Amino acid sequence: MTDKKKCYFASNNIKHIDYKDVEVLKKFLNPHARMVSKKFSGVSAKSQRKLATAVKRARFMGLIPFVAR
Repeated sequence: MTDKKKCYFASNNIKHIDYKDVEVLKKFLNPHARMVSKKFSGVSAKSQRKLATAVKRARFMGLIPFVAR
């Protein structure tokens, strides 16, 4: 039996994913600063799209890196 993960944002009652909340965004990045797929993170599809937009905005503003070495 597969163990389905709950959506982080739904379980914590987060309606808006803010690009300035870097600590939350870093939870969904791997050590190379790439986004983790929803298959591994357990985030719903709707939240994954919002998360992708927030990460891209945070990268553009310089809050998180594009690439980590």
